[in-house]
Amino acid sequence: AFAELDVLMPYLHLPVQSGSDRILKAMHRGHDRAHYLRLVERLREACPELALSSDFIVGFPGETDEDFEQTMALAREVGFDSAFCFKYSPRPGTPAAHSEDDVPESVKDARLQALLALMRESSRRAHERHVGRVEEVLVEKPSRSEGDMQGRTPDFKIVHFRGRPRQVGHILPVRITEAYGQSLRGELVLAGD
Repeated sequence: AFAELDVLMPYLHLPVQSGSDRILKAMHRGHDRAHYLRLVERLREACPELALSSDFIVGFPGETDEDFEQTMALAREVGFDSAFCFKYSPRPGTPAAHSEDDVPESVKDARLQALLALMRESSRRAHERHVGRVEEVLVEKPSRSEGDMQGRTPDFKIVHFRGRPRQVGHILPVRITEAYGQSLRGELVLAGD
């Protein structure tokens, strides 16, 4: 159904939290690694251009090096366009609120930095796939750089290009010329180009 609804953009935020079945069970997530990977496969079969983002928590109570490596492996396998990554901290009212926070802060920090490095590389690759394409960009606002506008591609990538404030709210063709870690650079395609 996702691919058949033309009102949906080719972007989906699909939280996974961990790549370890043991940790997913402890989190009461309601899915396991295999189920998540099957879902990603089905979504990408239906919509090959689908951009995926996710959420990860590192250092959940009881998380071992093996559990963390399973998370890294899942992130590599899926190749997320972006992800929100956090260190575990106890939150009242959650299943883990009464669990012993037994993963040292230094380990949480190291795991978070490793996962963030992987996500930066994955995001860079996702952005580079756009270079050379003409994308329909929804113009959102003036960029921080004078004379530039900022908008988003259908798969939620930020694009900066030379433009005018009156273009806000319009969908314009922009040829992507450069990819950065968190955004794209492009040129407005004028009629006749």
